[in-house]
Amino acid sequence: MQTLLVTGPGGAGRSTLAAATALAAARGGRRVLLLCDAGADPFPAPVPGLRVTPVDSGREFRTELAALQERGASLIGMLGGRPLGAEELTELPGAEQFALLRALRRAAAEPATDLVVVDMPPLHQAVATLALPAQLRRYLARLLPAERQAARALRPVLAQLAGVPMPAQWLYETAARWDEELAAVQAVVEAPTTRIRLVAEPGPAADDALRTGMLGLALHELRVEALVANRLVPPDAAAAHPWAAGIAEQQRALLDAWAAPGLPVHELAHLGRDPRGTDDLEALGAARGIAPGPGPAPDLLPGSGWAVEDRLAQDGVLVWAIPLPRARKSELDLVRRGDELLVAAGPHRRIVPLPSALRRCTVSGAALADGALRVRFTPDPRLWPRER
Repeated sequence: MQTLLVTGPGGAGRSTLAAATALAAARGGRRVLLLCDAGADPFPAPVPGLRVTPVDSGREFRTELAALQERGASLIGMLGGRPLGAEELTELPGAEQFALLRALRRAAAEPATDLVVVDMPPLHQAVATLALPAQLRRYLARLLPAERQAARALRPVLAQLAGVPMPAQWLYETAARWDEELAAVQAVVEAPTTRIRLVAEPGPAADDALRTGMLGLALHELRVEALVANRLVPPDAAAAHPWAAGIAEQQRALLDAWAAPGLPVHELAHLGRDPRGTDDLEALGAARGIAPGPGPAPDLLPGSGWAVEDRLAQDGVLVWAIPLPRARKSELDLVRRGDELLVAAGPHRRIVPLPSALRRCTVSGAALADGALRVRFTPDPRLWPRER
């Protein structure tokens, strides 16, 4: 089964293109599931081979919190607390992200499904959402390390003596359940059959948002499959109106820049109206390449993947190449802390463990060139094996 995550700068027709893509795939004979916001079903009538599942963040939040209260009822009572009633529960900021991730995990396990199309939030929010599972798992591992659970076999005995579950036992059991759920979502996000498709209307603001967003996706090693350039000025309109010709010229310049790194760009002309109904979605979905092909997502961008280059013989260093397309030197930052490297690129940050060979080295410099940040590591004589 494939998963296609559709996102892009806000206001570019992201949700419409997600629906059009799902429809085109279903018309092509595939069994498709579309995840979208609650109340945003774009199809007035059922479409053969296509199911629509709304993501209701409010309902997800209330269900999860109620279950959490039920599991911790004894502990809450021991501490003198009172459970919240269903009518009191209103979703908190961030609930949308967790609801979407849970829905994505459930969709990946749906039987009789060939393709899951996900209407993601705008690009900057989508990057944060997709990075969330790995980040939270790291936090849990640091705050509640597994080795501290060595005495967990004693906790049931202590719980029987006290008459209530021990707080530490409840805490570790909850953390283990969260880690299991996050690992399942992370596996879906990082699977080779998961693709990210960007939707943007060519313009200066969209170009800035795309550059920053793609920087975040590259930092978290998330694959971009293609870019859909939406709402292009039709050639006949550009020929008939000078003002439209100026917009078309600006759009064409940006299209050439977007396609330069090797990213496939699918062009969709403006319909001359806001798309409404299945007929308009059919018209958008008729574009070549709008329905993803079968199989794993290819690595379309050159230099994808974080590779360690062995330059010990030539320069006495190992070089860790981190692809960061269209990055600027002024927005990059590096911090080595123990066996981890913190990489900051614009508003995005990621902490990654160093490969084993680099842990025995010191950072001796870094340079940005050709869309990649190359970090140089010099072997530490105290830790590096010596030749006989």
